[in-house]
Amino acid sequence: MSNPRVRKIADRIQVVVAEMLERRIKDPRLGFVTVTDVRVSGDTQQASIFYTALSIDGHSGESEDLAATAAALESAKGLIRSEVGKQLGMRHVPTLEFIHDALPESARQIDDLLAKVRESDAAVAAAASGAAYAGEADPYKKPRAEGEGPEEDPEQDAETDEDA
Repeated sequence: MSNPRVRKIADRIQVVVAEMLERRIKDPRLGFVTVTDVRVSGDTQQASIFYTALSIDGHSGESEDLAATAAALESAKGLIRSEVGKQLGMRHVPTLEFIHDALPESARQIDDLLAKVRESDAAVAAAASGAAYAGEADPYKKPRAEGEGPEEDPEQDAETDEDA
């Protein structure tokens, strides 16, 4: 859908379908439907309309409400397609396909996973707050001053000179 003409058609279809669902379609099975995206094929013969539906109870994702919304959209497809054809003024009106957008459910699952990760990070931070590092406080070697450190053995120095 990189063609600017196809993008304009998709945007216009999204606006027309949203207005139709809001004003002209009076099916009681239709919940609160939001058109999230429209993708049109390169030859403008097919349009996939992605939607989300919020049930009347306020709970999103109930299967019987989604099935009723899908059936209502399927029954109104012809009316919506004819209105899209009138609004666009195209000779060949794209075939419409309604697809339930699972993005909100996926986002909710990701939010739940992020909340669990935050809790586990907080538990790790609480456990680490009283912990001390292993070893000395300053782990780096310091240069020795004169007279400090172990006594040097002259025999050991002779052996290292012979090895070199």
